[in-house]
Amino acid sequence: MKSLEVVNPFDLSVIGSVLLCDWEQADQYLSIAEKLFRNRKAWLPTDERVRILKKVARLMSARKEQLAFLIANEGGKPLIDARVEVTRAIDGVEICIKELSHGGGEEIPMGLNTASANKLAFTMREPIGVVLAISAFNHPLNLIVHQVAPAVAVGCPVLVKPADDTPLSCEVFVNLLYEAGLPKEWCRFIPCDLDVAEKLVSDPRIAFLSFIGSAKVGWMLRSRIAAGTRCALEHGGCAPVIVGSNADISQMIPKLVKGGFYHSGQVCVSVQRVFVPHLIAQDIAQQIANQASLLIVDNAIKEETACGPLIRPREVDRVASWIEEAKSEGAQIICGGTRLSKTCYEPTVLLNPHANSKVSRQEIFGPAICVYSYEKIEEVFDMANSLPFAFQSSVFTNNFDFAFQAVKALDASAVMINEHTAFRTDWMPFAGRRQSGYGVGGIPYTMRDFAQDKMVVMSF
Repeated sequence: MKSLEVVNPFDLSVIGSVLLCDWEQADQYLSIAEKLFRNRKAWLPTDERVRILKKVARLMSARKEQLAFLIANEGGKPLIDARVEVTRAIDGVEICIKELSHGGGEEIPMGLNTASANKLAFTMREPIGVVLAISAFNHPLNLIVHQVAPAVAVGCPVLVKPADDTPLSCEVFVNLLYEAGLPKEWCRFIPCDLDVAEKLVSDPRIAFLSFIGSAKVGWMLRSRIAAGTRCALEHGGCAPVIVGSNADISQMIPKLVKGGFYHSGQVCVSVQRVFVPHLIAQDIAQQIANQASLLIVDNAIKEETACGPLIRPREVDRVASWIEEAKSEGAQIICGGTRLSKTCYEPTVLLNPHANSKVSRQEIFGPAICVYSYEKIEEVFDMANSLPFAFQSSVFTNNFDFAFQAVKALDASAVMINEHTAFRTDWMPFAGRRQSGYGVGGIPYTMRDFAQDKMVVMSF
């Protein structure tokens, strides 16, 4: 079997490796999982699943610092943010446990006509079948928890393919499940190449595909799923922020800086497009730049690092080319605009890039915020809604009427008021509209996806 080397994305030093699954191995795992699901007598009882998840949460809590260091080391997320990710991941496991206590069926009214007289009907929830989880690099532990823990909670066998760049956190979490008592056939760690992944996606034994990653790959994989396979896709977007004329600037600037430069902008709902009244646009761009310029860019495993590397050198090349294009097309570089190394790019603020520049129309997924001036509120909503992406958005204002005008006008799955676009809790719905995704994420919603209703009707 071939192995995949894992590197620290800052200095590209090798930090580990995993063995890649070939199709023969993946097919064997899938066959075992499918047979396991078909044998209803082999299903794990709910109390056993709860016991396993409780132990996993305890094990993770005891190893918080090791998990955070691994996230920073393989994924380039600054250690301060990696610690937050570990806390969220533990909370995610606990949310699964809590959700099981109120995720049951419901009574269906009977006796409403002659045909339904003397009948009782209710629904119960059953696991949907084998889940295939394909994950992204930017939250290498928490995303795995969001996909795998709900499958374990509802009783679905699950095969998990991590991102090629960050498989080690996934491997550790799967091993923690085993340590907590989950039989191995219920969860398999399957790092593999794209050919094997595509075969798994198109296999009719897969009941549900959970995909987190780029729109290009996600929509391609959805086109190849077998008849009957359900799916959920989480992609990205070009998150818009609308600043009102009476916004609390002192409160807003730190939030925009955090929302735009957290994990060097490698977040699917990262602040990217900030629309500001023209009279204050230059000043707002400068204030963002003043704080962005103070961010320390370095190896993510260092305590003082605020912005780590991009995940691969080619991503630095791409970000650099997009910003150079924007500059050549008239954008003003307020700060940054410089490649710091093969693996790092300086936090950058651009003022008024052209509407057709790549930074204005595509997800940059890098450390850059674009500020645009506007004169009429009607035009700013049109600008915010002009792209084929629609995910989370935000509005900064102290005017209640303006806030709800924006809520109504914005094409977004979520509108944050006086909060940045990357805000998220793990129990809230998290969904991309249009090209930004398909279905609804968030742990309770994923658990609902991984289960299906069975109705029982009784005559008496």
